Amino acid sequence: MGRYRAIAEYYDAEYADSAMLKEDVPFFLGHLPVGRQQVLELAAGTGRAAIPIAQAGHRVVGVDVDRSMLRIFKRKCESAGLGASKVELIQRDILKLELGRRFDWVCLFFNTFLNFTTLDRQDALLRVVRRHLRPRGRFWMDIFQPDLHLLSQERSIDLEPSIFFVPSLNRTVMRTTEIQPNPARQSQIVTFHYRWIDQAGEEHKEKNRFELTYVFPRELRILLERNDLKIERMYGDYDGSRLSADSPRMIALCALA
Repeated sequence: MGRYRAIAEYYDAEYADSAMLKEDVPFFLGHLPVGRQQVLELAAGTGRAAIPIAQAGHRVVGVDVDRSMLRIFKRKCESAGLGASKVELIQRDILKLELGRRFDWVCLFFNTFLNFTTLDRQDALLRVVRRHLRPRGRFWMDIFQPDLHLLSQERSIDLEPSIFFVPSLNRTVMRTTEIQPNPARQSQIVTFHYRWIDQAGEEHKEKNRFELTYVFPRELRILLERNDLKIERMYGDYDGSRLSADSPRMIALCALA
């Protein structure tokens, strides 16, 4: 089972109406000090987060392994008038990243960390974070808090139904989500089911299937601390509320230990 790889042309359209993804970057920007910061975003995708961070006056390096996502990222940068002095795009596997420079901030948005489903891969990723942070730099990680009800089900289908339009394909797509927990691996198999009808009235179907781990609060603290990263603040949502049992998110602001 592979990591999440978005259908690149769908990505921006399918998340355009997500309330969460309208709140995460503004909440992050509220933590940046006055003055231009050097920001490294890992798994930057189509630049959903990197572009508004750059537009706020910071210099961003966005890294992703997916060439098709970075093509869209580059196209969006050009449309926004963001040149290489403001946004640098790098195609690379982030587990093998060695840029030879350090940043004020390293960021992992939108559940990215959970794509790394083994302890070895999680530790490898956190080592990458650590070696790219300046001595007084900060690491920002944003993941969901496990939903115990969802994890208790053998299988959940037809979750989060949505409809979105993809301009580049002139296509209206319907999407539902299926989740199948695997407690033995502490993971869940997620399947996005896509369906659309072409101009001739013929129905088409497509799937995107991947594995995500899930991490509990104390486990997250242990993972970070054993990689010499100290949690300074832990939020439960983008309103700045403290993490509680009912919080939907775990947003960790970390420093080098």
